Amino acid sequence: MTGEVRRAVGFLLIGALALLAPALDGRTSGSLVAVGTVVPFALVAAVALVSTEGPLFELFAHAGDRTEGRLYGLASFSLAVSGLAVLIVAFDLPIPAFVAGVFVLTTGNLGQAVVSRYDPDLVVGTTAFAVAGTLGAVAAILVAGLLGAGTFALPLVAFVAASGALLGALIRSVLYVRDDSLVLLSAGLLVWFLLSLDPPSVTGQRVAVGFAVTFALGYLAYALGTASVTGMFTGVLLALFAVVLGGYGWFVLLVTFFGLGGLSSKYRYEEKLDRGIAQRNEGARGSGNVLANSAVALVAVVAYAASGLAGIDPAVFRLAFAGAVAAALADTFSSEFGGLFDDPLLITTFERVDPGTDGGVTWQGAVAGLAGSGLIALLGWGFFDYGPLPAVTVAVAGGVGMTVDSLLGATLEGHHLDNQGVNLLATLSAGLVAGAVALAL
Repeated sequence: MTGEVRRAVGFLLIGALALLAPALDGRTSGSLVAVGTVVPFALVAAVALVSTEGPLFELFAHAGDRTEGRLYGLASFSLAVSGLAVLIVAFDLPIPAFVAGVFVLTTGNLGQAVVSRYDPDLVVGTTAFAVAGTLGAVAAILVAGLLGAGTFALPLVAFVAASGALLGALIRSVLYVRDDSLVLLSAGLLVWFLLSLDPPSVTGQRVAVGFAVTFALGYLAYALGTASVTGMFTGVLLALFAVVLGGYGWFVLLVTFFGLGGLSSKYRYEEKLDRGIAQRNEGARGSGNVLANSAVALVAVVAYAASGLAGIDPAVFRLAFAGAVAAALADTFSSEFGGLFDDPLLITTFERVDPGTDGGVTWQGAVAGLAGSGLIALLGWGFFDYGPLPAVTVAVAGGVGMTVDSLLGATLEGHHLDNQGVNLLATLSAGLVAGAVALAL
């Protein structure tokens, strides 16, 4: 057993103290549950901070710990668990969410450490974190239920565990391994949110299909070079939300953007590179780019799942989702295809500018963008069955978002906004236009 694996096993054993919370729940008051959980982890943190040598230090020390002479990694982990436990009383954090956050991190780290012994590739290790973290969180939630902390349907348990593990894997892939606290807290809070939402759309079939399809397409995107590791995991998480919280039609619209948008970035890439307009990383989109283009759609999916609680017509969020995705594809097509043509015009003054200039547009790019927006509108018409007028609304909203992107690029990009901020505001404008029309209808 290597040092990394031994360390991961040690953290898992320490993390198992989190099961004190469900064991105490129902047998004592909420405040005592928190105390009974916080105190053991606080003691572990105290011991970690005074340990400078010996077997305990050798077991838990990261490379940075050895340099600094203290077990800061173990102390940070233990204090993060203590902080999450405080939320049980302060904000009524469900105990299953608490234990899920702890076990996403500890079992995920163990899975990554074991697999990395045989294959050091980042995508393999991150995938191992996600898979092991999912299994660990599922087991933790089920054990918490057996100990009296409340039970949930297995499909919901699997969905929230996978969502927390994917978010943890995404954060883990861009952070140094000692930043365990952010992984733990983010996973726990996401599981809390999803358990509180408890959407009726989470069925066994929907979850199984979501797992199979999104992971397969995520791997395909990475294999084809259309997404980086972080971009792939971001896309998988968003697609899983689309399938489970929205439905298959939502997934089709989103994956159409991911697939065609990614391929358009690779189209005539060498020529784009010579013209200075190519995407970085050989056209592979990272998490920032994926989130900037999909964040509004993600919010629309979650709002759709919660629309029954809010008393809002879910059609509003369907149209907002389709409008945001239409704008994302329209903008991607307009820049990726339009940038291959000479003599673009600045959208604010119609002066000729160099290819790749922010806010520069070509008629060919505009036509390509409108075609992308129209494609999403047609797919929405087919899958959402929302009729011709909403379909036109989605197509127009996509065009509006594309235009807003160019206007912001010509005026604010590089000074007050970066490209990701511009993309986010463009998709937001499209989503708001489509949602407003849906409200009016």
